Amino acid sequence: MTGTATAVRSAPRTSPLPRPRRRRPDRFKVLTAILVTVIVIVQVYPLAWLFLTSLRTEEDFVTGNPFALPSSITFDNYVRAFSLGNLGLNILNSLIVTLGANVLIVILGMMAAYALQVLGFRFSGVVRGLFLLGIIVPVQIALVPLFVDYSAVGALDTYLSMIIPLAGFAFPLSVYLFSSFFEYIPREMYEAASIDGAGPYRIFLGITLPLSTNTIVSVVLVNSIFIWNDFIFANTFVLSDGLKTIPLGLQNYIGAMGNVDWTATFAAVCVTVTPLLLVFLILNRAMIYGLEAGASKG
Repeated sequence: MTGTATAVRSAPRTSPLPRPRRRRPDRFKVLTAILVTVIVIVQVYPLAWLFLTSLRTEEDFVTGNPFALPSSITFDNYVRAFSLGNLGLNILNSLIVTLGANVLIVILGMMAAYALQVLGFRFSGVVRGLFLLGIIVPVQIALVPLFVDYSAVGALDTYLSMIIPLAGFAFPLSVYLFSSFFEYIPREMYEAASIDGAGPYRIFLGITLPLSTNTIVSVVLVNSIFIWNDFIFANTFVLSDGLKTIPLGLQNYIGAMGNVDWTATFAAVCVTVTPLLLVFLILNRAMIYGLEAGASKG
């Protein structure tokens, strides 16, 4: 017993485990979260206000607070939006112009980037630099020359009069994104395909094109936003009501002496914004990945 008691007394005391220190939140992360929240509110609030206002009655919007919640909900604004103007035809025209311009942008941009980055030739870097200079060229300087040329060849008031300049001014950025992404593709893949007897066209269709899906989505979405909302080319080259796109068609909601049916106008804007917004929300992951692959990796 004595020996046992002595052993117990001589055993070293174990100190209590230190309490884990609470990590203070990183100030940078907190500020980033606050900044992101503010940006989201600034971006989402106008869309929410636009949608809610399109559901308000005209009297409620005119006599009440324009920023208040609707006292009653009505869908008559959407009926007037289609009856006051050719909204369906305007959407169809914008869709034709957007699809036509994107087809040219993707095909020509991929082919040019493939020739510059993958095939390569003498002074290819200089040629790519010349393409990039087109990004800083303002569209306004091309309006008068294009109008004169279109008048000479009878191309005014056609879909091509809008598609060609829209594709041309979006072409330099598309070449940059595609060429930057092609630079990241391993050269060994092209060399192995060449050893197997594949030519440049087969390599393009079998290797480059399948790997460029996300970049194609990014290029199409980025350009579609500007093409869908284009006003300057459509206002300059379109002369008839049958070819008016959405930005021109919204002018039909302005009445005599500047009177505007605001609730119908907001309903029309909601109808025209919704398709592009839905496509963007569905393909946003592919777009973000494509932009990262085309910009940061290049």
